[in-house]
Amino acid sequence: MACVPPRTILACFRISGNNSGRLFAPSSASKLIKDGEFTWSPWFLNFSTGSLRKGSSLRDRSREVLLTRLRAALDDQKRELAWEAFSSFRKLYGFPEISITSRLITNLAYSSDPRWLQNAFDLVFLYLRKKSGLFQLEVLAKLALSLARAQLPLPASRVLRLLLEKNCLPPLNVMSSIVLHMVKTEAGTCLASNFLIQLCSDLSNKTKPDTLIFNIVLNACVRFESSLKALQLIELMASIGVVANADSLIIFSRVHDMNGLRDEIVKYKDFVDQVSNLSLLRKYRQFYDCLLSLHFKFNDVDSAAKLVQDIYRDKGCLLMTELRCQFVPIGSHNLKTGLRIMVDPGKVDEDCSIVLENKEKYIVFRDGKFDISYLTLAKLIHRYRKNGFVDELSKFLISIGNHISLLDIIDACIHIGWLETAHDILDDLESAGSSVDLMVYISLLEAYSYKGMKREVNGLVKQMLKAGLISDVPNEMDISTLLEKDRAERSVGFSCSTRIMDLADLLIQEMQEKEEVPPMVYDVNSSLYFFCKAKMMEDALRTYRRMLEMKTLSEQTFATMLNGYSSLKMYRDVTILWGDIKRNIRNGNLTISQDLYESLLVNFIRGGYFERVMEVIIIMEEKNMLVDKGMCMWEYQKLHKNLYRRLKASEATTEAQKQRLQFVKEFRKWMFSDLHFVATPVSLITTASGKQLNQLPTACD
Repeated sequence: MACVPPRTILACFRISGNNSGRLFAPSSASKLIKDGEFTWSPWFLNFSTGSLRKGSSLRDRSREVLLTRLRAALDDQKRELAWEAFSSFRKLYGFPEISITSRLITNLAYSSDPRWLQNAFDLVFLYLRKKSGLFQLEVLAKLALSLARAQLPLPASRVLRLLLEKNCLPPLNVMSSIVLHMVKTEAGTCLASNFLIQLCSDLSNKTKPDTLIFNIVLNACVRFESSLKALQLIELMASIGVVANADSLIIFSRVHDMNGLRDEIVKYKDFVDQVSNLSLLRKYRQFYDCLLSLHFKFNDVDSAAKLVQDIYRDKGCLLMTELRCQFVPIGSHNLKTGLRIMVDPGKVDEDCSIVLENKEKYIVFRDGKFDISYLTLAKLIHRYRKNGFVDELSKFLISIGNHISLLDIIDACIHIGWLETAHDILDDLESAGSSVDLMVYISLLEAYSYKGMKREVNGLVKQMLKAGLISDVPNEMDISTLLEKDRAERSVGFSCSTRIMDLADLLIQEMQEKEEVPPMVYDVNSSLYFFCKAKMMEDALRTYRRMLEMKTLSEQTFATMLNGYSSLKMYRDVTILWGDIKRNIRNGNLTISQDLYESLLVNFIRGGYFERVMEVIIIMEEKNMLVDKGMCMWEYQKLHKNLYRRLKASEATTEAQKQRLQFVKEFRKWMFSDLHFVATPVSLITTASGKQLNQLPTACD
């Protein structure tokens, strides 16, 4: 057989463009070989195998050099050199083994520079797209913690969700640290709360978040006024059996105050009243503050006054009381199938990472005891007087007379012109046998004299004579002398007059203040909340329609109805509710929060109303609200993972099906865009010397 000419050899073989040393044979050459027309000389065979051996050797040496350089840079903590070596290696040979990639990710995670952290995050998901397997838990947990510390909550939540998908979450103490850093921003709070909801709803996951994690997220929800999400988390605590401690109860009280749910916070009062430990009492001041705030919102003056009397009650008899864990129902006590949450009012978080806001508004804590602020006193005086119950006001003031200055109260009423009210209180104090200082009569006498009310002056003088405060009936000259003496004495006691002025200013403020939400709305919303928790949606709907007619709806009204429909999977009714919400927004009667938009979004995804889904997404994006794609994807994959995946538009049988297919595709396109690379892309990393380093490609590369 003839030898193959050199030109034929060159025509039949070529070296690949990346100098790898691989040979490619054209089909024509294969045919010649197959037909046996050519035979290979030993010289050519030795030449070709030698070239392969030489090219492979060079390639291996180059690979080892880059790996050695990468390992050395990682050992020396030289992040920029390590990234250069890694980029060069990946360009030529792809990803190195997972142990080296993990070391690089860990090295980048120790940086405080968001750009390095972003590259570490991108590297994780790019590696998982190219190769199977998963990084060690410690690597991803460290990355999530570093991202959260750098205030990059979006990628941090994505790493946490990745760990949840693989069912290998970090220990609770590590997870609580990650969450603690995430919730420092409003966006991070939204993502952390959604992750917590997803974590508790995943039946395959055995990790149950503890009380500390819930308290961290709940406290952040209160701080950023995410009251509806906080309410959802409280119910989630009950559903998975997490025990609520003292910190939890304080946060619960603030959540219920924000949502106007007085009946819910009242359930905890009996347990809190048993607390006598001073450090716990200082914490529970906020609980009583929120409860008193709700009494005022409901315009329930009698309950507010009773609460004030309760906080002045001596707790010495409770010193030996043993605080035990108790179940507290969510919703009505009479609901047989409702949720119940376990509370331990005597336990606190040992971790001091939670800083509860301690603003004193209605209740203050002084010298180891509770006291009320002048704002509380002003509200009670104004509400009693406004409702026409001055006699009840007097009884209340007498009951707490040992803790407040009755002189200041009467003087404040006189100062703002409430002379009749001041005189009525004075009469009631006399009738009750309470001793009244002469200065109180003098103050009222001065006010009557200043306004020229001679009849009232004479009547008050007779009253003073009867009380034995003066010996005989003075003439006008004696009254003037008495009043001048009183003014001189008052100029010395300036501090007392300052307190009077403070109380008087607060009374004026109360008269001028307009109610943001009428008390009736809180009452009806409470009834609505009960009906929805009891799944009595017909009664709830009647109440809701009555509120529509009266135009007394609030965000809590729609949120309660939405939760009621959602619990029964009545998603079609949710679309009708959405129409009412949009109508009220257009009329300027309603402003809703991100929490309610997000709740609507989740329910529309569950119900498969993707036109409404895209409508809500567009509105949220126009309002610069965060839309959690990870949450949307999780909800979508639970129910609609394969919906219309293989159906083409030409195969749709009806116009409605075509439109539905279009909106499903739009939603999938929106949902999967940059899902793994949720953070904003960063520019090329620049070294200290000014040299630019190669950045990882995006997901579409």
